[in-house]
Amino acid sequence: MTYIFMAVFAALILACDQITKFLTVARIPLYTKVDFLPGIVSLTYVQNDGAAFSMLEGQQWLFAVVFAVFAAFIIWEFSKKRLPFTTFERFCIVAVFAGGLGNMIDRLRLGYVVDMIATDFMNFPVFNVADIFITCGCILLMLHLIFFNKEFWKDEKK
Repeated sequence: MTYIFMAVFAALILACDQITKFLTVARIPLYTKVDFLPGIVSLTYVQNDGAAFSMLEGQQWLFAVVFAVFAAFIIWEFSKKRLPFTTFERFCIVAVFAGGLGNMIDRLRLGYVVDMIATDFMNFPVFNVADIFITCGCILLMLHLIFFNKEFWKDEKK
């Protein structure tokens, strides 16, 4: 039953990501800034063919390989239940996976990722909904593993 909730969670993340990207492309001209919360957040349509700060620009094959390896690990891990992840940690992994899938869909379909959220109060790359879920999923997973899942760090002696 938990896997059904995880699949629904992933589908919701993917839907939110793709809908916001569709609306951005349909309503905001490329590189045009639209104030959302003035001085804090604006919407700026950017086409990103790299990672954050345009690192690894044009290396779409590398992103595809990394995502494929991550997807294979997720399928193996979730089907075999080898590592002692909690249900919360598995939901964090699903958030990272769904965000990565959203960006991979853009890369395969368009050749770049649609980014639209710009922070006006600090110099930070423009990002999208998928990036939010990737980042938050990773942070929550690491915090939970460090502070709450002691079973994960036990050394099995045989």
